[in-house]
Amino acid sequence: MEKKPNKKKFQVETGETISQCLDRMAAEGYLPMRRMEEPVFHEVKKNGKIEVEVKEQRITFEGKLL
Repeated sequence: MEKKPNKKKFQVETGETISQCLDRMAAEGYLPMRRMEEPVFHEVKKNGKIEVEVKEQRITFEGKLL
């Protein structure tokens, strides 16, 4: 029998709600312990200059095995 790791990270996928991600965690037997948000940047050319803008927020949950 394969043993599950005590901690696992779950990322909210594109088109998925936070609630759906938490449901997916529960289905795998994990309880959310920490929420992390990380900005995703991209370069945009404005007025002849390249500027860095935030494209989206990447949300990741750290889950603990029940």
